[in-house]
Amino acid sequence: MKRKLIAAIGIAGMMVSIAACGDDSGSGDSKGTDAKELTVWLTVDAQNNWPELVKAADAAVQKAHPGVKINHEYYGWPDKNAKLDAVLATDKAPDVVEMGNTEMLGYMVKGAFAPLDTAKFDNSSAWLDGLKASVTYDGKTYGVPYYAGGRVANWRKDLFASAGVKTAPKTYAELTAALDKVQKKEGDKFSAWYQPTRDWYAAMSFVYDAGGSIAKEDGGAWKADLSSPESVKGLTEFKNVLDTYMHGDKTKDESDRYIVYGQGKSGMIFAPAWEGATAAAKENDKTGKLANNVENFVMPGPSGKNLPVFLGGSDLAVPVKSDAQALAAEWINAFTGPSGQKGLIAKGNLPNNKTDLATLKSDPATAVPATAAESNWFVPMAPGWGQVEKAQVLQTMLQSIGTGKKTVEAAAKDADAAIDKVINNK
Repeated sequence: MKRKLIAAIGIAGMMVSIAACGDDSGSGDSKGTDAKELTVWLTVDAQNNWPELVKAADAAVQKAHPGVKINHEYYGWPDKNAKLDAVLATDKAPDVVEMGNTEMLGYMVKGAFAPLDTAKFDNSSAWLDGLKASVTYDGKTYGVPYYAGGRVANWRKDLFASAGVKTAPKTYAELTAALDKVQKKEGDKFSAWYQPTRDWYAAMSFVYDAGGSIAKEDGGAWKADLSSPESVKGLTEFKNVLDTYMHGDKTKDESDRYIVYGQGKSGMIFAPAWEGATAAAKENDKTGKLANNVENFVMPGPSGKNLPVFLGGSDLAVPVKSDAQALAAEWINAFTGPSGQKGLIAKGNLPNNKTDLATLKSDPATAVPATAAESNWFVPMAPGWGQVEKAQVLQTMLQSIGTGKKTVEAAAKDADAAIDKVINNK
């Protein structure tokens, strides 16, 4: 499931009053134990796909606190943050709010959310690393991971079989050998691997696989790291993929990747797990051949290990202005605890913790996304990261690399300079 950053940095006036209310104690869920009413904001995903899990969490809290009234409001992703920003400037803040995990940082930096005690949440010691990073800022925890979605490789079994490849690759060498066969067979107008140039989630997976990173923290300050030898190595391999297997428009992002795949113009994609199935859906499969021929597999990396993936997903946070923080924490735990995770898994989501993830690896139906999610990365949790994303620094760098406008080294150096200008700015 794709999550886009809706920048919270610099929203006029909204955060000033919030910061004044900030709680530095690290126990922001200590007030509101006796609250009689709770307001929970979730996205329409919960309303449409797992309303029974919401009801179960309500019932658990109301059993422990008879008479408590729980109100729910549901929002679409494009609308949610504008409404949240407006209400956070007032005294009518909700008590629980769902956030895309890349949306958390800007609000944590500005003091919008209350710090939480992780000991009060089941499986918190086993949260997936990338999800844990999304709710952690300056040594404190400001949210609880809700669920996740990872990235996997997906290929057309029929095309690869016709080129003599009948089993999914386990190593990067096997993968490139298979791609070479399909590319040779199908010709230069076909993309054996359709990899959009501006897809920074995929590109940074190669960077992290090579031992590099987007930025590193040192002594409380962040410094861009894309021009390090390790990062350049990862970016160079990403360029090799583009040069060798990607024969589409090298100025595009990943927004219509599943559509291109469904048009039969590619043999493989590396994408969120839902994209392969969506491409094969009747309305998108223009070839009539994908329905029984697409297969997910764990993406091998050039390092010899599985390629680390970006984990998208949702977190739940408690606004600092909530008067029912303790009750809010109880509701979040009831919703994201063991029974909630079981229900979310049944709906096709990845769990928020390593314990549940391990059980999915033994089931053939979930083994691929579960195994892929074990190795994961997240964006730098730096105060100015929202500005980096808003400026599309990584996308610009990748397009310069993919189109040959700049060398890998020059593009990475320029990106580092752009990142360093803003990454430490609140």
